[in-house]
Parts: sequence; C-alpha cells; structure tokens
Amino acid sequence: MNLLKEERRTLEEFLPTLDAKLLAIPFKELERAGNPAIALYRELKGPALLIPTELGGGGATALQALRIQRAIGSRSPSLAIAVTMHNFSVATLVEYSLYGDYTKEFMQSVSADQLLVASGFGEGRTGTSILVPAMRADKVDNGYLVNGSKKPCSLTYSMHLLTASVGVKDETARGGYKRGVAIIPADAKGLERRPFWGNEVLAGAESDELLLNDVFVPVELLFFPATQSTIDVVKLGGFIRLEMLICASYIGMASALVERVLHEKRGGASEQSMLGIELEAAMAALEAVAYSMMTGVRNDDMLARCLFVRFSAQQAIERVSAQSVELLGGMSFIRSSEVSYLYSASRALAFHPPSRHSIVSSLAAYLGGDAFRMI
Repeated sequence: MNLLKEERRTLEEFLPTLDAKLLAIPFKELERAGNPAIALYRELKGPALLIPTELGGGGATALQALRIQRAIGSRSPSLAIAVTMHNFSVATLVEYSLYGDYTKEFMQSVSADQLLVASGFGEGRTGTSILVPAMRADKVDNGYLVNGSKKPCSLTYSMHLLTASVGVKDETARGGYKRGVAIIPADAKGLERRPFWGNEVLAGAESDELLLNDVFVPVELLFFPATQSTIDVVKLGGFIRLEMLICASYIGMASALVERVLHEKRGGASEQSMLGIELEAAMAALEAVAYSMMTGVRNDDMLARCLFVRFSAQQAIERVSAQSVELLGGMSFIRSSEVSYLYSASRALAFHPPSRHSIVSSLAAYLGGDAFRMI
C-alpha cells in the first residue's frame, strides 16, 4: 500500500522498529492511560529526534518530523499527541539555540538521557493571547518561585522535565513583566499533579493538570534571551512548529481510517481517490510550510500562512474521517470500537488553540491588507 509509505519509511529511518512494535500491541492497550507506548518511544531514542546531531540528537528536519508524526498518529493517536507536545518543547528550545547558547547544554542532557519534556508554554484561555505566559515567577535569593498551572498537560506522569514560559515582575518591561523560560524537574517540590482528562479518547497522552505552588527554580534554570524581541521570534517559530506537528498527527489518525477503507475495499475508485486527494493535499500544504521553516523564514506572514493551512487541513480531516466511517459501514462500527475511536480522536484537532472562531477576524483582516495579529 502506498498510503503512508513515505511517512513510515521516514519513521523507520529515525526510530527503527517503532512502527512494527506499535502494530504488535492491541489498539486498546495503546490508547489507555498507563500504556507502554511512551516508554517504548523513549527506549528507541525518540526524545532526541529533533535535537541537532552536533548536540547528540537525531537531527530530524521540520519536514521529516511531520512525516514521523503522521506515521505515529496512524498507529497510536495518544502517543502522537504526547510526543507532539514533547517535540514542541524541544523544537522551541532549538529555536532559542539559533539566537545564542541559552539551551544547548539542556538539549545535550535531553539527548544523553533521552528525557521526556512536557510543555508549560502558553495555552488557550478565553480573552487572552495563547502566546502570553500563563505562569508567573517571583525573584527570591538564588532563584525564582514559580506559580501557575497547565491543563491539560500531556506527559503529566511520564515527563522528566517541564519547560514553561513565565512572566517575571519588572516595572521597566512592557506590560509590567519580563518574559523568560523556566526548566523544572518533574520531582520539584511544589509541583502537583491533578486529574483533569475525563475522556477515554486520547487518555494515553497523559493530559492531566500540573499545578505549581511556589516551585523553586534556580537562577541557572530560568533564562532570559538578550532581547525580549528574541522571545517573540522564538515563540512565533515554536508555535508554527506546534501547528504543523499537531496537524500531521491528526492527518495520521484520518489516514488510519482511509487505510481501513482501502484494506476492506469499501467504496469505488472515485470515492477512494477523493479520500486520498483530500489527505495528500493537506499533507503537501503542511510540507510547504515546513520547507519555508527550513529556509529560516520566521515572520507574521508565515504565521498567517501556517494558520490558513491548519484550518484547511482541519476541514479536510473532518470530511475524510466522516466519509471513511460511512464507507466502512455499520458492521465495521459494530464489530470494533477502533473505527469510532479514530473518528472521535481525529475530530479533536478543532479543540487545539487557536479555535477557528477566535482567529477568523484576524485572518480576514490580514487578507484585506492588515498586519496579522494573533489573538
């Protein structure tokens, strides 16, 4: 089968045997809380995938990372979501390394010990930009006390480290605080885990709540780039990477449904080809964004383009998933919960920030000639 051929070839190149090992584990086992997939990913050196080779990592490009995420999403939606958030954290730190030595030692440690990194960067909150830090840090002797929460936070229980954007009070800074990045060990005092994810779908991603109550972060584990404009550029680059990775993961889930349609020979050539047309066009658009990232483009025009692609992919996934389930038919639905699970999981892309409703005004204004503004 040529569907997913290039994606699975790329996965095998970087993480040999992962695809076969995921396939050998029952689907329900992969998707439950406490599943073996995250440990397997770490065992095969997945955490270092996006770290440059000179820092001990796998050196996967933005394009290769997309293909790997799609392949993983087709086997285990929960693992795809969990490692997307790890890769987002790592990719953001890679972005920082383009402007100085801020994160290079940290990335070497992640590579050497295959550490899993949870993301405590900004999330969607009503009326607030997703790029604004959700946590605050107060200066104390030899470090900072960090307070705040992240929910949902994938890898809640498997993480070794948490990276978080924080705001530190500074009356001379824009908005009254200076933005930095904290690196927090998973066993830090004051770091509490609370149940949050109540749905069986994607439960294996470990997306519960992390609550930080006066968590002490030493000076050396909270850094500020030389200029705050660097943070803006890095956050932009990191956010674009997140949008690409998360879309590829959900395209993988929809691809798993199409794979079942082809395997069971459901529908005719016209219907089957239309499923492929929708998915491959969405993936090609993502790959175009990845190519631009690889040439060093980091600007608001690129962010707007990325979001146009994200919502186009989201619509394609919705159509393909619904049509695939219809073609597979009622007996497929009755015999196994996998089809309904994949359908439900694939629709969750709509819940990742920014929501379509929150961003359409900015996208429309941008088309009309205004500068793009992230809400």
